[in-house]
Amino acid sequence: MLDFNILFPSVLNGLTTGAVYALIALGLTLIYGVLHIINFAHGASLMVALYGVYLLKTHLDIDPYLALPIMVPAMFVLGYALQRGIISRASHGKDENILLVTLGLSIVLENGALMLFKSDTRSIETAYTLSTVQIGPAFIAVPKLVAFAGALVASALLLWVVTRTDLGRAIRAVAKEKHGAKLMGINVEHVYAMSFGIGLACLGAAACFLLPAYYVNPEVGSGFVLVAFTIVVLGGMGSFAGALLGGLLVGVVESLGGLVFGDSLGQLGIFVIFIGVLLFRPQGLLGARA
Repeated sequence: MLDFNILFPSVLNGLTTGAVYALIALGLTLIYGVLHIINFAHGASLMVALYGVYLLKTHLDIDPYLALPIMVPAMFVLGYALQRGIISRASHGKDENILLVTLGLSIVLENGALMLFKSDTRSIETAYTLSTVQIGPAFIAVPKLVAFAGALVASALLLWVVTRTDLGRAIRAVAKEKHGAKLMGINVEHVYAMSFGIGLACLGAAACFLLPAYYVNPEVGSGFVLVAFTIVVLGGMGSFAGALLGGLLVGVVESLGGLVFGDSLGQLGIFVIFIGVLLFRPQGLLGARA
């Protein structure tokens, strides 16, 4: 039986990690919910955002958290431009083409980063990188606490946009029935691009929260996007609340799995739960039946 003084810090650490996972997965969920495709360039886009935060810190000495007002709009513009300028034109309206285009974008972005930055792993140091805060018997790194709070605020803001604004109503209308939305005067292509932009803006925020305690290299997005795909399916395809719940659950399971099986097998529990959900509740934890 694990001691509470060991179990509690592990759960707390899992929650802080899971909140960032959820923020990354929310962007993927939004893109899937509207465009009904899986964005294979999601991990590479996160890598681009992480390099953006890294360059702002190393070249302009801008703190990662102060980079939020720069990176979030920049990633939104990148996402909007990619959807309107490349994905929409190259796919010709076919979902299978969109999958191939996003896969191609992923390859281009990763190899571009490899050419510019080589395969070196890079990180940054801040005054608070090694700072900790005591919560009961647990000592939690300050960057992880900030990431937890920031990811929850960003997730709440995204949910507010989707549920309370005119843009959110247009997004939900297009996600439900794009032909009907078009007949009602909604610019479907604009909504597609806005959704893609918001999805990548979530990655800009996630990168700012991650980098003070993490690293960046050209392959860094692959691990995150695998977990994000799992969260999206686990929570329910297209469900924002499910993605948030799934992210927190995956973070805790990963942390406890690392405690029991070791760091190298920490993600084993995630995929066991994932397989169980597919077998017994294929629509996901909060997803609706088809």
